[in-house]
Amino acid sequence: MSMNFLNPVTTQTWTNGRHVVRCVKVIQETWDVRTFCFMAEQPVLYFFKPGQFVTLELDINGEQVMRSYTISSSPSIPYSFSITVKRVPGGQVSNWLHDNLAEGDELAVHGPVGNFNAIDYPADKLLMLSGGVGITPLMSMARWLFDTNATVDLDFIHSARTPRDVIFHRELEHIFSRIPSFSLHVVCERDNELNQAWAGYRGFLTEAMLEMMVPDFLEREIFCCGPTPYMDAIKGILERRGFDMDRYHEESFGATPREVQADVRELAEQAEVEAAEVDVEEMHSVEFSASGKSVRIQPSETVHSAAAKLGLHIPKACGMGICGTCRVALSSGQVEMDHNGGITDDDIEAGYILSCCSRPVGDVVVDY
Repeated sequence: MSMNFLNPVTTQTWTNGRHVVRCVKVIQETWDVRTFCFMAEQPVLYFFKPGQFVTLELDINGEQVMRSYTISSSPSIPYSFSITVKRVPGGQVSNWLHDNLAEGDELAVHGPVGNFNAIDYPADKLLMLSGGVGITPLMSMARWLFDTNATVDLDFIHSARTPRDVIFHRELEHIFSRIPSFSLHVVCERDNELNQAWAGYRGFLTEAMLEMMVPDFLEREIFCCGPTPYMDAIKGILERRGFDMDRYHEESFGATPREVQADVRELAEQAEVEAAEVDVEEMHSVEFSASGKSVRIQPSETVHSAAAKLGLHIPKACGMGICGTCRVALSSGQVEMDHNGGITDDDIEAGYILSCCSRPVGDVVVDY
């Protein structure tokens, strides 16, 4: 291999945006979980904050689909990055990735972004709690702390259905066997169908288990990722014990819970009622300069909904200001942007907004 590969003059650094990458490795982690490893044709140093994510731009049956996945690798291995995906019954994207994405395939990714990361919340004592495939951002953090010889006291608790569902099991045991201040605890709900007995903690993680595993858990910075019921149970334990929830950080890309869907429907109905009462003079003009189109919208509506009314398709994945896919440039005017880490301060300084969570304050012009 040519040494030019390592030449800093030809090596670029990763920045938030759209990037074409190539799949260079596919690893079967468990029976239903695969890791996909990506690199760039022209060498790129993939630095990101451990815990952040990317959004994949996929073509599935002729339809463009955007889906966000946490990066499971560590930026301490900088020339590639990986995502780890669990096959979900009926899941459009996870099944497509498992069945179709292979070594040599090219695709575009957007990112990296995300507030859930180990860099922005430094602490000497950490507790990481993961359920199922929610281990991916925490694995990125653990790998980073291990590779950089971080002087931290880390307790890591992972919950899985059965022993064969423990993702990264051998690597976790390797990492946590080599550093005295790192402690690993694995909880399995039950034995698996192959009668593989589990000698460790069984059932669901409880307050009593947490006390036994990590007696000083109330003194730690806590990072949690997993299914919504899992994270709700953890938060319930912490709140009952008077934990300072400013030191609790979570991430979830799960499906929207039923009660949230109900809330959304109720809010939508309420908005329809309020819309009838809005004075036309209170509406704002949103102009899309590149398309030569404009529309007037209510103060509660977003730039993205304004585009949709005009038949303009701004790519969107999460709809909550997390993934950064819907980023556009604001040419003039002001917006209120209620995002969740999907845009960097540098991008905001440069005039970009996330259209899904930006509401105009007066008339605005968008470069789209």
